[in-house]
Amino acid sequence: SQLVDIHGQHAWQSLTRPEAVRGLLDSYANVATETLSLRWQEWRLARKTLAQAQGAQDSLQRDRERLAWQIGEVGKLAPDAHEWEELNAQHGRLSNIQALRDAVQTAVDALQEADDNATTLLGRAINALQNQEHIEPEFKALAELLNTALAQMEDAAHSLRGYARHAELEPQRLAELDERLAQWVSLARRYKRPPAELPELLASWQSELEALDKAADLVQLEKKESQAKAAYLEEAGQVSGLRSQSAPQLAKAVTRAMQGLGMQGGRFEVALTPLEQPAQHGLEQAEFLVAGHSGSTPRPVAKVASGGELSRIALAIAVTTSQLGQAQTLIFDEVDSGVGGAVAETVGRLMRQLGQDRQVLAVTHLPQVAAFADHHLVVAKRTENGTTLSTVEQMNDAQRVAEIARMLGGERMSGATLAHAREMLGNASKTASIDPS
Repeated sequence: SQLVDIHGQHAWQSLTRPEAVRGLLDSYANVATETLSLRWQEWRLARKTLAQAQGAQDSLQRDRERLAWQIGEVGKLAPDAHEWEELNAQHGRLSNIQALRDAVQTAVDALQEADDNATTLLGRAINALQNQEHIEPEFKALAELLNTALAQMEDAAHSLRGYARHAELEPQRLAELDERLAQWVSLARRYKRPPAELPELLASWQSELEALDKAADLVQLEKKESQAKAAYLEEAGQVSGLRSQSAPQLAKAVTRAMQGLGMQGGRFEVALTPLEQPAQHGLEQAEFLVAGHSGSTPRPVAKVASGGELSRIALAIAVTTSQLGQAQTLIFDEVDSGVGGAVAETVGRLMRQLGQDRQVLAVTHLPQVAAFADHHLVVAKRTENGTTLSTVEQMNDAQRVAEIARMLGGERMSGATLAHAREMLGNASKTASIDPS
């Protein structure tokens, strides 16, 4: 819940501002408008999107036709993600197949088929070592190593012969690869992209076309706009209902508070006027109306109320809304500006009443208000070494009498002002509550 509720000395100014009036009413009615604002923004975005799509149909259609043609052209190639690399690898093998076959045959000759091939020479080496194993035992291990090498060499020769059997010239396949690669290169040049990027380019065009199709789907966009509007109007209707229900309640409560603030017979009303167009804050505009005395017709506060009356009306609203609020600390910062005499005394009594179940802090220059406080603190300023300092001092009983007297008559206090101050404090201490009606 709210910790502190502050009512400033210029609160009356808000009585003439529509957004402030609406805020006061919504606060009194406990109306949360966050969802309403969100629904409004969603509806506004849907309207904007629909309007843009309606105004850009020709341009969208041209873009869609261009993308469809490009997708169709590259789509005929149907490039796979890694096909470019695989095509180049296959083409490289087939175009050099004879050189590969010659290399295989040379290797087989060196290993097994030449007069002094490696297999024969390695066999001689093994026999030589094995013949002397009885003299030098270490030769046995060396001969085994050579036997291992001989076995690996025979495996390699076997694999080479297998490669040679399958490595045939394939002129038809090579021609197919040449044609396929030429298609890749041609499209890549046309769209100024490396050939390997064609699959990615095709995917991006397809995504772009899908987005354009959605943007050009006026039926779907109109449906979304209609749904967003309905959601806004439903939420706005609920807010309007709460405002309509709370407006007369707020008016009655403020009217009752006005009677004790020197505006006997006055009447306060909250007028709700439907807007020509829905707005982010709802379907109606709120305005405060006031009749200064019995029998007069309520009119906008700025047109019929004086500055002092505006201050008192603002104070009546502050008292009314504070009584319903959850804040445990209320701060009134010179909200009694523009009032005096009996009205000021009523203000003090109202604040004392509010202080019965919560903490009330009042910044005031009126002795009639200060006299009703349970504690009196004086704020003073002084200058030391060119620096302005502010001090706060709590008054004891004697100091409080002197301070109230000073507020009544200035710096020069007489016996009469001191007696008046004691009388005011005594009367205020006997007051526990007030019924402003």
